[in-house]
This record gives sequence, C-alpha cells and structure tokens, in this order.
Amino acid sequence: MDRFLMIFFAGVLLAPTAAQSNPDYPNKPVRIIVNVAPGGGVDTATRIIADKLRARLGQPFVVENRPGAGGNIGAEVVFQSEGDGYTLLASSPTPLAINGWLYKKLNFEPAGFEPVAMMSRIPNVLVVRSDFPAKSVQEVVAVAKANPGKFTFGSQGIGTASHLTGELFMTLTGTKLLHVPYKGNTSGVLTDVVAGHVDLSFIQFSAVHELQQSGKLRVLAVATDKRIEALPDVPTMAEAGYPDIVSETWNAISAPPRTPVPIIRGAIMIRSTSSGTWSRS
Repeated sequence: MDRFLMIFFAGVLLAPTAAQSNPDYPNKPVRIIVNVAPGGGVDTATRIIADKLRARLGQPFVVENRPGAGGNIGAEVVFQSEGDGYTLLASSPTPLAINGWLYKKLNFEPAGFEPVAMMSRIPNVLVVRSDFPAKSVQEVVAVAKANPGKFTFGSQGIGTASHLTGELFMTLTGTKLLHVPYKGNTSGVLTDVVAGHVDLSFIQFSAVHELQQSGKLRVLAVATDKRIEALPDVPTMAEAGYPDIVSETWNAISAPPRTPVPIIRGAIMIRSTSSGTWSRS
C-alpha cells in the first residue's frame, strides 16, 4: 500500500508545519469516517495517513468505521455533519460517483461533498484461486462460457469497483459468473479466493501482491492501459483482447457541504487531484 501513497505522504511530510500555513486548524481532534469495514484498502490507507497527520499536526485524527448500505451510512453521517473541517469522509468512489445511479433514494447528495484530496489510486487486477482451471484471460472466458453460472467472482460489495468491473467483464466477454458480494471487506474476498471458496475476483493490486508472490493465488491480468512495474510478466486486459476493460480503485478524503476546504488543504499541504466537484454526469 505504501508505494501508492507516496505522493500524498510527500505533501504531508515535506511541507511546512501547519502553524506556518494556518495556525487555527486543527485545534481539536478531527474525525475521519471510513464508510467500509476495517481491514480493506480504504481503511488501511486512512489509518496510515491519520497516523502521519497526527504526528505532524499535533492533534488526533480519529478513524471511525461506519460501514453498511453500500457505503451510504458513513457518507450520510458525514454529509449531515457540520462543515467545519472536523468531520471528514474517507471512501472509495462508491458513495461519491456510483451509488447515485444504483439507489432510488439517498439521504445525501453525492455531488454536494467537498473534495479534499486523493489518498491513493490503485489498479485493479483479475485474480483466480491457485488451482483454477485457467491460466489466462482467454482460458477464463472459455471455461466460463462452457459452464455458465458455475464459477463465482467475489467483490467488496454491490456497486464497488470490483463488482462493476466483474459486470463489465461479463458483458464484454459474453460470460455468466455468479456474483458473491462482501460487505466492503477486501480481506474477506481474498481469504475465500485463497481458500478456494470463490473462484476469482477483480480487485486492487495492492491487496493481492504478497498473496501472488507466495503462490496463494494467481494474477492473470491488470486492468490498466500499460503493464505495471511490479508485475512485468502479467498482461493487460487490452493485451488479452479486451481493451475496454480498464479499472482502478481510488480512495479519497471529502468533506460535508460548505466546508472551507482551502483551510484543510492549507494545513496539511496537499493538492487535490480532483477537478473540484464530484458529479453524477
């Protein structure tokens, strides 16, 4: 995970102290709501960053997990909080850019969140259990077509990047896989892939690298435009014949509406990679 947070940490650790940029923020503990269960990529990234900010700014950055309803529960808590910079949301794209399309009614407006900073951007990869009867994307497609509905793919939950990537894969390959959603828990998905209870998954590379190196699962392709340095021998989906399967997971910090975001950015000295708003369109 650390290598994907390098740019963020450079901004946090090498910048001037908070007192030089904004002497008033933070002057009390900051609560960061993580809208998924502990142990996943969002949670891990948030806790690493919270520790760094706590050490540098001298105030506690308290991480609180509020999972449920596809990430909507945590997002709702933050959206309805006072926009003073002391309650922030750490999340994947799900509540900000996806759930508006999946749910008829939300108790928050996704586009109303104030973007603060991108924590990490991680490519998604296709992984299979170690004894899966296919050693390439083409072979996965072949065995899946020969056995429609027999093989399972695990995701971190309905509407997550791993779920939608799997749906895209099925659409573009003409295959049918059985979706097994987990409650925002990356480790749960991978535990079951390693144990052979789930056949495959489209999931962030940072979570599977060590498992791949130890031979506990196999990475068949990366959903990026180019091969990644850490997996030079693993082809891209484009090389496997599916150039439209491009997928990555990003984790971001956002704030309730009307939060004075420049004050937060000034204190922690990070530049947001967002264009300024999240929109459904």
